[in-house]
Amino acid sequence: MKAVMLLFDSLNRRFLPNYGCDFTKLPNFKRLGEKTTTFDNFYGGSMPCMPARRELHTGRYNFLHTGWSPMQPFDDSVIERLSNAGVYTHISTDHYHYWEVGGSGYLNKFNSFEMVRGQEGDPWMGQVADPEIPKSVSHRSGKLWRQDWVNREFLKSEEDMPQTHVFASSLDFIERNCDEDRWFLQIEAFDPHEPFYSQKEYKDLYPHDYHGDHFDWPDYGKNHCTPEETEHARMEYAALMSMCDRYLGKLLDLMDEKDMWKDTMLIVNTDHGFMLGEKEWMGKNVLPQYDELIHTPFFIHDPRNPHLGERRSSLAQTVDIPATLAEFFDIEPPEFMDGRSLTPAIKNDEAIREGALFGIFGGHINVTDGRFVFMKAPVSAKNGPLYNYTLMPMHMSSSFTKEELEDIKITDEFKFTKEIPVMKLLSPSDDRAFVQGSRLYDLEKDPEELSPLSDRKVERRMEELMVKLMEQNEAPAEQYERVGLRRN
Repeated sequence: MKAVMLLFDSLNRRFLPNYGCDFTKLPNFKRLGEKTTTFDNFYGGSMPCMPARRELHTGRYNFLHTGWSPMQPFDDSVIERLSNAGVYTHISTDHYHYWEVGGSGYLNKFNSFEMVRGQEGDPWMGQVADPEIPKSVSHRSGKLWRQDWVNREFLKSEEDMPQTHVFASSLDFIERNCDEDRWFLQIEAFDPHEPFYSQKEYKDLYPHDYHGDHFDWPDYGKNHCTPEETEHARMEYAALMSMCDRYLGKLLDLMDEKDMWKDTMLIVNTDHGFMLGEKEWMGKNVLPQYDELIHTPFFIHDPRNPHLGERRSSLAQTVDIPATLAEFFDIEPPEFMDGRSLTPAIKNDEAIREGALFGIFGGHINVTDGRFVFMKAPVSAKNGPLYNYTLMPMHMSSSFTKEELEDIKITDEFKFTKEIPVMKLLSPSDDRAFVQGSRLYDLEKDPEELSPLSDRKVERRMEELMVKLMEQNEAPAEQYERVGLRRN
């Protein structure tokens, strides 16, 4: 048995024909739906990039204990467990956060890995002279912005694009190893993450009348764009999705050619979505975890249970993927998981969980039962107390500062750290989640989450579910206090 997981970054389900979109040109996603089981109620857990990837290794919610994090010394990785059990593991990726300090330790869990350079502001090509940067709708500046424009000078054709190289190396791995047994391949494309940089062929699929400044990298926050600019950003995103679709098709072609469906699991998923003007927001991280961000597409083919073209309504999450891989390869899963194997849901749509937690460190704590979504906001603008629990004090691209480390406390209160004491660091916070307030939505009656519901009876039930799931995750005591919850 073998498995392939194709992970796209920032793949918005509302742009996929599989979930009702009628304007995007994505024939291979339609084809994917015919060859897999499609989940309608799949959710991310921890936002954004590395928190979601930590969940893919550990099967544990990340956002209640820490923010952006490397792999911790106590983390129990399903990838490492697979390798130790004799399952060969390989990843090919252009997700450059893996080779920043805050993304350390993930690639090393694989037997082998291939890194493709050049996405976004990846410090790839060295150039002293400033690049030519056109006037843009974005209000971006700084090293990341400058480096991206340096990189684009070396990405002039589709053959140069990082995604092209990721799939070329991944398909080569399959070609060379398809007759071997017991391996896991993770194909991880940074696309369609912003900036939405693609070639003319894909842009031409989405003709629209736009004559404004350059715009393919939206700012995070309230949407300051005109309707024309917003529509242009959406079309640029759709164009990049069409490039993703082409390379998805190459993977499906190869699986057909090699008759891999009989013994190979295929998972196609994402870490989160992206807001493109909906509810007057752009981007992620600084806003509530709306449906467009956290309700994600998910496709799976399990050769033991091939329910081709079928759909599942069972609630499931990113944390369930490690449990599924462990069960598929018949190994012991990571300890202290919040996830459960998807097999019962794949076989007969059997419920595997009563609720799903999700959020971003220091933001709302959110829960859904598949019908209602409850977003619990901090009870004060100070948004505290809030502590970061870590043995690897690193942000995305830098280590913690001296000031952040001055008041280190040590705690051994969590079982999931395997009796290893960890740092307890006071985390700076802001009032963004407090200002937004708590929200309750009825997804059946209000799938766009436009009209918050006032129903204290439902709220209390969702709070009880939230507390139950938090307790199972060993959420720290101050997280309950921060949002005004009472522990059982």
